[in-house]
Amino acid sequence: MVITYLDRQEQRRPIPAEVDYELVLRDGTREVVTGADAYQQEQSMTTFFRTDGRRGIDCWSVRMASFRTDEILTIRRRSGDPHP
Repeated sequence: MVITYLDRQEQRRPIPAEVDYELVLRDGTREVVTGADAYQQEQSMTTFFRTDGRRGIDCWSVRMASFRTDEILTIRRRSGDPHP
């Protein structure tokens, strides 16, 4: 499934329906968040969201997972970039 959106020049570009993020935590464990396409810091937590192709996180976004921000060493996007 591919979701599309209009960019500034009103050209259609594909957005992958699913994006995976891989996190490495301070204790060395790795976590994978599947289906999230955005994340943001919310106070002491970093929360991953599914936005269904919208350009930002809003009231319709679905929270997928949260991690303590001070425990995260790296966040890597594992699937396609939505802005080629």
